[in-house]
Amino acid sequence: MTNTVQAYDVHIIGGGLAGSEAAWQLARRGVKVRLSEMRGSGEMTPAHQTDGLAELVCSNSFRSDDDTKNAVGLLHHEMRELDSIIMRGGEVARVPAGSAMAVDRDVFSAEVQKELDAHPNITVVRERVDALPEAGLTIVSTGPLTAQNLAQSIVAATGEERLAFFDAIAPIIHRDSIDMSKCWIQSRWDKRTAASNEEGDYINCPMTKEQYIAFHTGLVEGDKTEFKEWEKDTPYFDGCMPIEVMAARGVETLRYGPMKGVGLDNPFDTNEEFPQGRWPYAVVQLRQDNKLGTLWNMVGFQTKLKYGAQVELFRTIPGLENAEFARLGGLHRNTFLNSPQVLDRQLRLKAAPHVRFAGQVTGCEGYVESAAIGLVAGMMTAGELAGRKWTAPPASTALGALLSHITGDAEAATFQPMNVNFGLFPPLHEVKKKQRKEAYTSRAKADLQDWLTSSEERVPA
Repeated sequence: MTNTVQAYDVHIIGGGLAGSEAAWQLARRGVKVRLSEMRGSGEMTPAHQTDGLAELVCSNSFRSDDDTKNAVGLLHHEMRELDSIIMRGGEVARVPAGSAMAVDRDVFSAEVQKELDAHPNITVVRERVDALPEAGLTIVSTGPLTAQNLAQSIVAATGEERLAFFDAIAPIIHRDSIDMSKCWIQSRWDKRTAASNEEGDYINCPMTKEQYIAFHTGLVEGDKTEFKEWEKDTPYFDGCMPIEVMAARGVETLRYGPMKGVGLDNPFDTNEEFPQGRWPYAVVQLRQDNKLGTLWNMVGFQTKLKYGAQVELFRTIPGLENAEFARLGGLHRNTFLNSPQVLDRQLRLKAAPHVRFAGQVTGCEGYVESAAIGLVAGMMTAGELAGRKWTAPPASTALGALLSHITGDAEAATFQPMNVNFGLFPPLHEVKKKQRKEAYTSRAKADLQDWLTSSEERVPA
């Protein structure tokens, strides 16, 4: 299983999808790689079942393969253009799934491992790494189940309080799906800062007493997901109490917490409960989530409601009847960096620039997204070794948009893991909404080809 190559230029820690992809991209560019994987050394994570590289621990789906109207399908296309080993393995292991790309997980892992084992520039070593190396180019791609000793080493290097916690994530909504005839923009008490929007910082969705009571009931009685056994001992992250847990404390709790209407003057005279200029009974606030202003998150709405229950309940909120969700809320054990704060634009740890991070630990969600960040981390490292300046793919591409979110376009104070979605792309407001998804993908494909030509990143087979 382990090749005989001894010397290496880059050390990759973690043999999941991101680590496997980074190793492949480096090896194809003539770089010698040591790929350290804990599984197979007598160690195992609580979620994995095998010691296979690139094991899929949850779903067997890479989601939509439509590269004309879907952001993740576009990411598939871009990764194929760069000869992704994850996409190659996926094609070999593909099983029927309509317009989605699903794989036989065992065949997929075996195919990726076969390719990596066979490459003369890659040494696969089954070992546990307990600390960040003090020198030498390194890519850390250990995912959401980073072993405790290594996690502590990362904490020491980043200065973060901790990495492992229940990650309570609030839903994020596409701005152009919000009905602004029923809500308005304002900061509480009209307090603003230099960073405020012209009208204020929050979109406010008002509720009558009847609407609030019905909503509260839906939160308390809604169908919720259960913790996995290995998640149960991990504490909530400070300040991320699930909204249904708060709701269960009493019917008035949310009105004095994230749904308080105090200091928000409702401009709509819609009924006797909302006389113009008076505070609403309760309010749901949305806060801008990215610098482009295309994504807004539901403030204080981290939740463990199941996805279907979330969509049904949250679309009862005035102004959100037709909401399109860039991501739904969640609560699970996770390990990720506040990447906009601790990583530079090339995924290097600011406190230790010889160390790069890749995959889910950087704050992306999904198999394909994790592999994509491994792919660009490999290209970045190869460029650094070659002594040339590496230019990122344009933000109009799926690769570039995802990388921009991780390395700086997201707000560090509210940074959350994210799947690729069109809300991360520079907006095309001039294009009609029905045609916008096709416009995003057409622009991305053209810009990717221009980038590949100018950067010479496409490596001959």
